[in-house]
Parts: sequence; C-alpha cells; structure tokens
Amino acid sequence: MRGLPITEEQAKEMYEEHAPYVYGIALMMTKSRALADDIAQEAFLRAFHKYHLYDPSKPLRPWLFRITLNLIRGTLRKQRWLSWMGQVPDTAASESLEDLIMQNEREQELWMAVNLLSGKRREVIIMHYYTGLSLRETAAVLGIQEGTCKSRLHAALRQLRTDSKEHHLFIGVKENVK
Repeated sequence: MRGLPITEEQAKEMYEEHAPYVYGIALMMTKSRALADDIAQEAFLRAFHKYHLYDPSKPLRPWLFRITLNLIRGTLRKQRWLSWMGQVPDTAASESLEDLIMQNEREQELWMAVNLLSGKRREVIIMHYYTGLSLRETAAVLGIQEGTCKSRLHAALRQLRTDSKEHHLFIGVKENVK
C-alpha cells in the first residue's frame, strides 16, 4: 500500500476484524445494501488514508465507527437534498433490514421498532447495543456528551416500550440485540 500511512498487513487485519460491524452499521442506518457496501468501502479507504491521525493508545473500533457514521450522515443528507430537488437517487432494491440481519421473528420485530426511532435515537441504540460500545465510547463516536448519550438511550428505550404492542418484547433489549 504505497503512499499510505498504514502497512498492508495492518490494513488487512483492520478490515477483517471490523468490516462486518462497519457494514452492519451502514446497513442499519441506510436500509440499503448498495449504500451500505459503498459506505463500508469508503470508510475503510478513508481510515487507511487517515491512519496517521489515529491515536494507537485508544481503541480502533470507535475511531472507525466515527468515520463510518460521518459517511452515513453525509450520504443521507445528500439523498435528502436530491429528493428535495426532485432527483430521487437511484438505489438498488434492497431487502428489509430484518431479512438481511435478523433470523427469528422476535428480533425482526425489535429491529422494525428500532428503525422507527429518530436518527439520533437509532444511532445511540445501534452504537451501544449492536456494536457493544460503552456509553462513554458511544458518546465519543457520536460527538456528544455522555449525559446526552444516556438521555437519548433512555428516551429511545422508553419510546420502544411505549410504541410496542407487545411490551414483553423489550424487557431484555440488550440481550436480544446482540
């Protein structure tokens, strides 16, 4: 990998360890396989090119997730802008998030409900439960205060419980999401 601040071995190791999570986050946030593929590829390309900015004393995953989240937000912003301008972007027909990731019906219902949350609440749920980041790490990745992260998580869980017709579905949210 000539001209990049990362060795080929480091890049390969980073990709193999983190690609499923990066793709999963992109898929959950965009609900499109094509966009998730593009975002995951771009996230790793950016990470490789900006590896010199990474602080090795800190965990790699939150840094990589931050890059991914910024790309997702930019992509979604661009899509909204194009749709406002009357140019609906071409997106490949994608299966629902539930068909792609979740296997049993209970998990499918949970993720359907998560998808109905606002973007900010959905981000916190995904970063904390799907990726397994602590609240402190989630707050750092999202660029918000830890208290804000906690309140968004609390509000998201409260909304999931309130909106659910089957209250029992959300009693053990943490165990069901992973």
